[in-house]
Amino acid sequence: MILKYLAVGPLMANCFIIGCEETKKALVIDPGDDVEQILIELTENNLKLEYILNTHGHFDHAGGNNQLKSATGAEIMIHKEDAPFLNVISAKAKMFGLSATDSPAADKFLEEGDIITCGTITAKVIHTPGHSPGGLSFAIDNMLFVGDTLFDGSIGRTDFDGGDYNTLIKNIQNKLFAYDDDTKVYTGHGPSTTIGKEKRYNPFCKIK
Repeated sequence: MILKYLAVGPLMANCFIIGCEETKKALVIDPGDDVEQILIELTENNLKLEYILNTHGHFDHAGGNNQLKSATGAEIMIHKEDAPFLNVISAKAKMFGLSATDSPAADKFLEEGDIITCGTITAKVIHTPGHSPGGLSFAIDNMLFVGDTLFDGSIGRTDFDGGDYNTLIKNIQNKLFAYDDDTKVYTGHGPSTTIGKEKRYNPFCKIK
């Protein structure tokens, strides 16, 4: 498996490119910005983009959907509860003094337990609302791609539209912490971590 990741846009959101070495099919998680660089990575690794997966619909994670879909024809996938955010990406970015382009409508809505197959890559969909109502995480092999649900030593904000602190903590503890301690956690911002580390040391949701 090919794994590349970039910190994109002014808010340095983590964007992940995951490719199948056998078929050269690929998916991208959270193309928030800097689409030109994403396309360079795809080209340099001889990858054909099949799917654009949004962990949630906030502009720093979905702001590149339009340009990336236009360039590749890849399908956009998101949870239906976050789909309305795709229509207001430009307006939300403007509130931060930034610019972004609204996303095309999703090609498919994802739900808890869905399986996305891309070549030999299998991604399981986990619904982890709290930061946003349609927040998703993706389990691929021994890795979790969690968007803004969980961070190294912290958690996602819950003061945005549709956010809820108790829901976020419940989903981290009941869904993400169900994975093995050595599971690698790739977050929406900042460094990666592991499930075991967050169980023990995350002050918001550690499990003794």
